[in-house]
Amino acid sequence: MRRAGILLPIISLPSEYGIGCFSKEAYEFIDMLALCDQSFWQILPLGPTGYGDSPYQSFSTFAGNPYMICLDELIRKGMLTESECADAAAGESEDDIDYSGLYQNRYPLLRKAYGRSGAESDSAFIGFTDKNAWWLDDYALFMALKDKFGGKPWTEWPDDIRLRKNGAAEGYAEELRNDIGFHKYIQYLFYDQWNRLKQYANDRDIKIIGDIPIYVSMDSADVWTNPELFQLDDNNVPVAVAGCPPDGFSADGQLWGNPLYDWERHRSTGYSWWINRLRYCFRLYDIVRIDHFRGFDEYYSIPYGSRTAAGGHWEKGPGIDLFDAVRKELGEKEVIAEDLGYMTDSVRELVRKTGFPNMKVLEFAFDERDTGCRSEYYPHNYSSNCVAYTGTHDNQTLISWFDTITDKEKKLAREYLCNQYTPADKLNLPFISLVMMSAAEKCIIPLQDYLGLDDRARINKPSTVGTNWRWRVRKSELSAGLMMMIKDMTDRYGRGE
Repeated sequence: MRRAGILLPIISLPSEYGIGCFSKEAYEFIDMLALCDQSFWQILPLGPTGYGDSPYQSFSTFAGNPYMICLDELIRKGMLTESECADAAAGESEDDIDYSGLYQNRYPLLRKAYGRSGAESDSAFIGFTDKNAWWLDDYALFMALKDKFGGKPWTEWPDDIRLRKNGAAEGYAEELRNDIGFHKYIQYLFYDQWNRLKQYANDRDIKIIGDIPIYVSMDSADVWTNPELFQLDDNNVPVAVAGCPPDGFSADGQLWGNPLYDWERHRSTGYSWWINRLRYCFRLYDIVRIDHFRGFDEYYSIPYGSRTAAGGHWEKGPGIDLFDAVRKELGEKEVIAEDLGYMTDSVRELVRKTGFPNMKVLEFAFDERDTGCRSEYYPHNYSSNCVAYTGTHDNQTLISWFDTITDKEKKLAREYLCNQYTPADKLNLPFISLVMMSAAEKCIIPLQDYLGLDDRARINKPSTVGTNWRWRVRKSELSAGLMMMIKDMTDRYGRGE
């Protein structure tokens, strides 16, 4: 059945306190999706972010981002006051996120809430900590230690706790008991609010498409707790790190810096860590998009310490063996394979074997630098078992993309559209129509493309730091006229009810 949805990160919602969160605006957005006959809300990873503010570089693959906790709910429960929250609001711009201000103000505010919570006798909180102890204990200790050591990455901690020697973890856990309790409590608040928001969406027939990175951050509780699962030496220093090779888009490639998995070790455990990770994700989301799916077929390995990705090489990943183990343990689950980037026949074969729908991005169809794969992205070639996008969080908005491509590419795109006359700044809707009318079972459109915004609303520019993950939609932009337009387009191409 052909259906449609919208891509919008939680952080990009309107809000009163500087960043999108699980507030009334999130519930109102779900109501909007339902009124527009949308079936999906695609979001970005929900984890707590560190340097660079990227949700793909999180302190934990299991924890939630405290910035997304709704402060108004804490006011209603008497744990915070309106004036305290107003004083801690970060940034003055309605369409931007001031991460520096959030970092300075939000955690002290949440500590006040924890101090007034009576968490020690809260049966719901105690039940949450017991159920999630398998990841929460290590994560809370990890964050408490980061606080103790001035925010330094765990690789710079004293050797006793960096390497978890001789009961050091237990000793620090006793010393930092209150801080550990605080980090556990804000995870309880996060998941309590998120689960209710997700249920609200599901009750209105909206499925949540979650997004998980293939890799985890080096500075994470995951690596600190399980160094044996990664390509680290005896001193827990990476041997090699992740990235992408040089191509027509980047002469030096992309040096991500994430530690690579020791796939032989994972295989010897029956992929238990991955199975637990995905099991947990399917509690949080209805559909899981796995970022950089091609890395399961082959992954790009860059020697640790390299300044660019140019000196890397390809290594074989776990292939279908991993997904056979996952399917055996978890059964059939809805997964989207993000198979973008450097494609090979073996990657295509892995996607085919899994049966997962892959991604088709319209902007790639007209790129003269990549003529070999271009035809795959023409909408008339889409199969039903794919998810069609105009662009993703990593792409330019449609309006800026068309403004910056070459004259040859513009000519090709207009000829494909059979549209020579629509002004360039109005071409977003004809381009959306192309993917809407395709055979793709799912069609996901970034909200910025419906709004016809330029790159000031771009979410992320890969390989850059400092200006990403900041855009928020203005409340006034979520108008009745926008909703009518989205509903009309959705129904016109048979993707509504």
